Amino acid sequence: MLEVKNVDAGYGKINILNDLSLKARENNLTLLIGPNGAGKSTLLKAIFGFVKTSKGSIEYNGKDISSLPSHQLVDHGISFLLQRVSVFPELTINENLKLGAWAFKKDKQKVTQQLEAMYDKFDVLKQKRNEKAGLMSGGQKRTLEIARMLMSNPKMLLIDEPSAGLSPKIAKEVYQILHGLKDDGITLLMVDQNIRDSIGYSDYVYVLEQGSVSSESKASEVEANLKEVVQSWLKF
Repeated sequence: MLEVKNVDAGYGKINILNDLSLKARENNLTLLIGPNGAGKSTLLKAIFGFVKTSKGSIEYNGKDISSLPSHQLVDHGISFLLQRVSVFPELTINENLKLGAWAFKKDKQKVTQQLEAMYDKFDVLKQKRNEKAGLMSGGQKRTLEIARMLMSNPKMLLIDEPSAGLSPKIAKEVYQILHGLKDDGITLLMVDQNIRDSIGYSDYVYVLEQGSVSSESKASEVEANLKEVVQSWLKF
């Protein structure tokens, strides 16, 4: 579904990604792991047009999207969950969700349908729909962000550190939500430092080191040798 081919990308004259190639397989949750500075978040930003590529291509359903701006990627069915919390605290949950329907905001019927679909899926949002988002817990805010992304009916989600700042219990709930999205036909590419927990919800894993893929395999295989994988990073 998504294929990154021999990509170089970075900031200014400094390359972070070096001849990087990988695939996010359809209806799978693909996990990117690696030491700090390996280029995991930079890769997501390059896919979504936040960081320019200087070499290679990024293909989505066979189409090169390397040069497309972020808003056009949303139109193509790709959404990005940023690491930092991005809800609007002074707006209600309902108003936050409507922002996810920006591309079709004039179609009131469709907006209403999507809102109801989100409330059917996430009961906690339905119960608090008229409350300000700033009053929500960290896990509830993450749930709101995920629902806001789903308002645009995406088929591909890029997810950066979804468990950041969350307790293990709440992080598990977020992983369960993301894992369940595969049943809706959504493909996920995720970065998360909480490897021990997130890998159990993943299908495939790429290990990034120094801006390139050092290894790849099914998540179950990495999980069985996780200690050795992490220890190998300490050699750098």
